[in-house]
Amino acid sequence: MKVVELTAIHVRIPLRRPIRHASHRRTETDNVVVRCVLDDGTVGHGEGVPRDYVTGETIDSCLETLQRADLASRLDSWADFDAALAGIERLTLPARPGDERGIANNAARCALELALLDACGRRFGVPLSDVTRRLAPDIHAPRPWVRYSGVITSSTGLKMRLLAWLQRFYGFHHLKVKVGISGQDDVRRLRTIRRCVGSRMSIRIDANEAWTPAEVVDRIRALEPIGLSAVEQPVPHEQVDCLAGVRKQVQTPIMLDESLCGAVDARRAIESGLCDVFNVRLSKCGGFIPSLRLGQMARRAGLTCQLGCQVGETAILSAAGRHFAASVGELRFVEGSYDRLLVREALGRSDISFGRGGKAPALPGAGLGVEIDPVALARVEVRRVAMMG
Repeated sequence: MKVVELTAIHVRIPLRRPIRHASHRRTETDNVVVRCVLDDGTVGHGEGVPRDYVTGETIDSCLETLQRADLASRLDSWADFDAALAGIERLTLPARPGDERGIANNAARCALELALLDACGRRFGVPLSDVTRRLAPDIHAPRPWVRYSGVITSSTGLKMRLLAWLQRFYGFHHLKVKVGISGQDDVRRLRTIRRCVGSRMSIRIDANEAWTPAEVVDRIRALEPIGLSAVEQPVPHEQVDCLAGVRKQVQTPIMLDESLCGAVDARRAIESGLCDVFNVRLSKCGGFIPSLRLGQMARRAGLTCQLGCQVGETAILSAAGRHFAASVGELRFVEGSYDRLLVREALGRSDISFGRGGKAPALPGAGLGVEIDPVALARVEVRRVAMMG
């Protein structure tokens, strides 16, 4: 089996509603989709969501990196799926100057890796979830369904209360609330949300780097009486070392997101005692296999993980996240599969959005287990570059 064609496609997809948090406001998403063709005609797809404020990537940097990667000379023929896995895990993209954390190509690598895994999985009849069993048996824990979290972003007033009541009515067990947004009273908002959703729902907050080291302890303590399951990335990445001391002064588990993008970040977090939870997002962390390795690092260190998602993921990344969540054990929270609820073009032929209570079934079938609609892909295509073939 050999890869004969690789194409990187820039897609721009409008969101159904603006998404705002402390770091950014977004009305559309620019994603990179990689299309892989094998020598027997099998086709696979992968996706990455570059965010310059997370890994430093832009859509332009992703396309440029993928185009100059010289993959034709680096992709071997593979006799079976295990050989393909070994080759795909070793795959790297051209380094970028100053990238000491090793994260500057993560979204691009994720798109490439998922396309290869999807194509190879289809060729050999292996679902993506089986990669966990083969490469990370220590964290493998298959389950027939996944339960996703709800989210409230920047809304206030009546709209916020309606959204909170909707989370409760829809049967969610877990809720994430964005905090640290300029001009908003976090304590008042969280108290109102807690009254609306009731005492049984798990609420965690995401500050998106909004607070300073001088104020972070007071901010968290002010919200703790409301009942928090975790606080995500409370300070900017450049000041993350303060969290070792913060953890000793608050009761709420600390989760890293922008400061947890790869193995270098994970080792630093473990050695310095910076957090209790890793927020693993496939695009942010370089793909399915690197995300598995981060899960293994967390488990060995006695930490736990959340499977997060990027705003604007299509059915490609949603499916990959579903396979991850349905095969990796001890995930504290799971985010994703917002497809029809958030993006105007999910790209899949079928809807894999979560249902009532945030529940969604594990995906059957080889590779990603979803079929991409080429007509929908063409509608959102901005440009494409040939990587190989």
